[in-house]
Formats: sequence, structure tokens, C-alpha cells
Amino acid sequence: MKIKAPNSYRKKARKGFRGYPAATVAFYDPDDQFASKVSVGILLQEDAGLLELRRWFAEKLDVRTDPAITKGIWDFMESHGVKTVVVTDRIIGCPHEEVIDYPEGKVCPKCPFWAHRDRWAGEPIQ
Repeated sequence: MKIKAPNSYRKKARKGFRGYPAATVAFYDPDDQFASKVSVGILLQEDAGLLELRRWFAEKLDVRTDPAITKGIWDFMESHGVKTVVVTDRIIGCPHEEVIDYPEGKVCPKCPFWAHRDRWAGEPIQ
């Protein structure tokens, strides 16, 4: 079985909006260097909730370059007939989940890097 190149879903993202279903791809880690988690959500139409959300985790290889994870993401998107892909251009936050891993409204005690940082800009909040 051939594994798609690590940039396969990124190539689809560069094509811009091509209709629904759409997939969102976001990367997470305790800091902004090594992505240990990727979340992929499937949307069937604008303003609709997620149809399905799937997460992949890695310890040794960055999820952005892990061929097995890339194949899993590609297969997941293909199984939903995804036409549009939106991918974050950076790691956007901690891999732990509010309410599940730490109390709502608090900062993650395991990821101080993100405690006072704008996760979209990657810059400290003053």
C-alpha cells in the first residue's frame, strides 16, 4: 500500500474553497516547536456543527510529517468526500483539552508555554 506524501492534504488546502464537505486541520503541542497532536474536523455545510472529529497523537515524529498519520488523515477526509481543506499554518495551542484535562477557564498546568500567549498569533499576551 502506497502512503501519500506528507503534503497531500496541504496541497488540497492550497486550492481554496471548493465546496462542502470541508475539513479543518489543527496542530497542538506543549510548545510551538513539535506538533504531538492533530485534530481533524469534518463539516457538511456552513454554520453546521462538526459531523465528526478525529485526533491523532505522536511521541517520536511530528504529526505534520509522520507518514502513517498523514495517511490516516487523508483516508479520513476521503471517507467523507472532503472537497475543501483548511489547515492551520502553525501549532495553535496545548494538546490537552479544557474540561477534560484541566478545569474550564483555567490554564493547562502541563503547558506553561501557552498560559499567556495568543495561540493564533503565537505571541505573548501583555
